[in-house]
Amino acid sequence: MDEKRIFEEMVNILKDYAKNQDVLAKATMDTHILNDLKVNSARLVDVIIRCEDVYGISIDDEEADVIRTIGDAVKVIKQKLG
Repeated sequence: MDEKRIFEEMVNILKDYAKNQDVLAKATMDTHILNDLKVNSARLVDVIIRCEDVYGISIDDEEADVIRTIGDAVKVIKQKLG
């Protein structure tokens, strides 16, 4: 799966959790999930679990700890999908 499709799905997943929908509508790979989209840290866990369900992957704690931007999430997912 290419980065563009993963990015689009990440934006779709984040729609349920982002408090700042205006920023999400213009999101880029550099959009910060916590700071820009105003997703709180507890909800970030929900986002990661949703990614695991959508992609059929498992993201461990060390990998989850590096997810700060949409691009970080895309990179982890792409690596997991191999």
